[in-house]
Amino acid sequence: MAKVVIYIGSLLVVIGCIMYFTNSNLNWFGKLPGDIRIEKPGFTFFMPITSMVILSVFISLLIWMYRKFLE
Repeated sequence: MAKVVIYIGSLLVVIGCIMYFTNSNLNWFGKLPGDIRIEKPGFTFFMPITSMVILSVFISLLIWMYRKFLE
């Protein structure tokens, strides 16, 4: 189990670096309907509800596929 967590973490770091250093087409992520953003002078609140739901579904799908192919 620890190896799986390390592999997933490493994969996320690699994906994060790729997204940071390239011109990503994920500009819509965090700007979806349902993502809450409140900006006032000296205060910013951001809660990406819809984006996190989509990310959760995607990660759940990846985990399901990983388990399905290992059986």
